[in-house]
Amino acid sequence: MTNGKLFVVPTPIGNLKDITIRALEVLNSVDIIAAEDTRQTLKLTNHYNIKKTLISYHQHNEQGKSDNLIEMLKEGKNIALVSDAGTPGISDPGSVIISKCIEENLDFEVLPGATAAITALVYSGMDTTKFLFIGFLPRDNKDKKAVIEEVKDRKETLIFYEAPHRLINTLEFLKENIGIRRISICRELTKLHEEIIRFTIEDAIEHYKINNPRGEYVLIVEGKSEKDIEREKASKWEGLTIEQHILKYIDEGLSKKEAIKKTAKDRKLSKSEVYKYSLDI
Repeated sequence: MTNGKLFVVPTPIGNLKDITIRALEVLNSVDIIAAEDTRQTLKLTNHYNIKKTLISYHQHNEQGKSDNLIEMLKEGKNIALVSDAGTPGISDPGSVIISKCIEENLDFEVLPGATAAITALVYSGMDTTKFLFIGFLPRDNKDKKAVIEEVKDRKETLIFYEAPHRLINTLEFLKENIGIRRISICRELTKLHEEIIRFTIEDAIEHYKINNPRGEYVLIVEGKSEKDIEREKASKWEGLTIEQHILKYIDEGLSKKEAIKKTAKDRKLSKSEVYKYSLDI
């Protein structure tokens, strides 16, 4: 018996017209559609007059249902995997079944399509050459703090997802942990009430205290500026002599040669100039 094939199919993030011809062809051709929310997917399939068996596949049953889907693929069934909106596997179920297909050497195909993060990033007008997708921050404060500590000093543009009831809390958390930066907040992308607002994190907090958050949000936050990085580096060495600066790096485990090199770079001095201060170390 020939194995079936899994198709990972992105679906519109709002406007139902934002689906590819290829995605419609796949949904029409498969035996089964595995959906994050069958009721939501039914709206899409009814709109395009697609009549297929829908089965539930969401974050709470992903592990067990993945094994069921693997068995169906081995029985020769072709299956389309869809999330409520966007690309499966990106802040949505999908990665588990893909990993299992790789383990079982089963064929799968990922179709290109809608992803809210990229749409919002381009809308923001911020740097698109390098960016970090964080998605939803953890609910637990300790875990949330750990995530932000990892990214707060990065120069790349940061991308977060957030629900309306957590938006103000998240903005206040960002202000407290990464400071006042530019932010682009995209709401209900591609939908009737799509809204893109660009301001600072501080201004965003004041805005949403007056305007009740509604809908799903993508937050695009500028990365740490080179200016701020240099300012922090400079303040780090304030009050230290050049000898103390070199010794600090040596205490951190660097060789004397590397310590001189880094000290020279920090202070924008030549290595030969700094070397003179290292002779008695």
